[in-house]
Amino acid sequence: MLQIRCKNTGMTKSFPEGTSLLDIYQEFADDIQLPYPVVSAKVNNVSQGLKFRVYQNRDVEFLDAREGSGHRAYVRSLSFVLYKATQDVFPGSKLFIEHSLCRGYYCNFKKKPNNGSGGKDNGMLTDEDVVLIKARMQEIIALDMPFRRTEATNEEAVRVFTDRGFQDKVKLLETSGQIYSDYYTLGDTVDYYYGPLVPSAGYLTVWDLERYEQGLLLRVPDWNNPTQVAEKVAQPKTFEMFAEKTRWDIIMRLSNAGDVNRAIKRGHASELIQVSEALQEKKIVQIAEDIFDRCERSKGKNPIVLITGPSSSGKTTFCKRLSIQLLACGLRPLSFSTDDYFVNRVDTPKLPNGDYDFDNIETVEYRLLEEHLLRLMQGERVEVPEYNFVTGQREWNGKRLKLSPDTVLIIEGIHALNPLLTSKIDDALKYKIYISALTSISLDDHNWIPVRDNRLLRRIIRDYNKGAFTAQQTIAQWKNVCEAEDQWIFPFQETADVMFNSALNIEFAVLRTHAELILAQVPRNCPEYSEAHRLLKFIHYFLPVSDKEIPPTSIMREFVGGSSFKY
Repeated sequence: MLQIRCKNTGMTKSFPEGTSLLDIYQEFADDIQLPYPVVSAKVNNVSQGLKFRVYQNRDVEFLDAREGSGHRAYVRSLSFVLYKATQDVFPGSKLFIEHSLCRGYYCNFKKKPNNGSGGKDNGMLTDEDVVLIKARMQEIIALDMPFRRTEATNEEAVRVFTDRGFQDKVKLLETSGQIYSDYYTLGDTVDYYYGPLVPSAGYLTVWDLERYEQGLLLRVPDWNNPTQVAEKVAQPKTFEMFAEKTRWDIIMRLSNAGDVNRAIKRGHASELIQVSEALQEKKIVQIAEDIFDRCERSKGKNPIVLITGPSSSGKTTFCKRLSIQLLACGLRPLSFSTDDYFVNRVDTPKLPNGDYDFDNIETVEYRLLEEHLLRLMQGERVEVPEYNFVTGQREWNGKRLKLSPDTVLIIEGIHALNPLLTSKIDDALKYKIYISALTSISLDDHNWIPVRDNRLLRRIIRDYNKGAFTAQQTIAQWKNVCEAEDQWIFPFQETADVMFNSALNIEFAVLRTHAELILAQVPRNCPEYSEAHRLLKFIHYFLPVSDKEIPPTSIMREFVGGSSFKY
């Protein structure tokens, strides 16, 4: 008999070897205080599906769809149902689940044209098609079709997907270096997912599907209340930024991890890095020239450049590279730090747990900041404060600023696009930039790479290299970071005049060489091990590439080190 300790309750019970997590849950269910249905679990801090069978003494924690692992298991399973429905309704069609959007997931759908329709069916998705796909999804869920997992040698999995023409999965598995792989079946449909699914389709009671642009938007449960679909948020500019990156990936013949790995094997890593850097520099030049044109038209009233983005987007390096291009346009950039306007430490707002809430807008003396900006724009000489992070005090050390006719003010910070920061400044005098690492490369057609994973890996590496935090500490803080972004950054991203994507298409191959050893140091007996294990498994899909070809001015250097900029 096995001894299973349920971390939800602190209780230990005995079970026969090979008992499934689903059966174990039934024994503990009456004492587990979760407000929503259980969808997955962690076994010794590693995410597992509820059909997983236990053969040794283990700690088990059951999860609902609010927790990261549970939410991902739910969304993966829903994606499989969507894929099966598209194949059942439109045999031979192609579904690409590309990226998160509007608090759901955007899917590119290529319907196989019906040559017998007299020219009426050209392969374009229609509203009627969406109704049919949605109805089939509802049927699959009502039938409570089980998800079946098969563990096979990598060679056998490759053969299974080769026989079905799934070249995206073949390329991924052939280049991943794995010995064994799991694949799943739903009815007669086969697919691959790099994490666990729920036991059966009947678990998926909260979702929606609608037409969006030329594709589909898969609506999923709200993170905080999984009994309802997440509220849709319009993101047309974000969609276009993803679309722009996808167009360039197609030109480079890259759409998934397998394509990247094959290019690396052929010796094209250096070329991919150079082209990615060139595209980013081209975009920065365009932004600088646009700012210059506005200055030319402003008749002496140069715009204020406001730059924001979530954690580890590369805001600081972007700001420095933009400043260089503005100088090349004949303008004189002056970076204005919001950090110097922090309130004194004792006046900083606090989180419910008593920690300082450094991301709150009230952490910044934004009224004083705006007053100084207005006076500077009126030609006055203004004394500005300097914040002492050691004492936690704002100091006045005689630092004075005055703008010349060719000066462009640049304000970079998480609140830069918040209207409270510049409420009295005419919108015509603001040039707003939003930057993020929006990953367009997928693992395969149905396994997208979460944008936040890209930034989390960057932050883990940077924190470790600076000696600021271990990977365990960075992961522990990440939930609060994400919640702050949801509250203080994302609501204003669509107000930007321009968006900049700081992700490189070969980035994960470079990050792997830095992240592996750092993530491997996370102890197995801590809650953060689950996320470290998932990230390690994920980056192992990419062949490693040295960072020696990354230029010293690259945004990547902000995280992996070796930048020629001073931070």
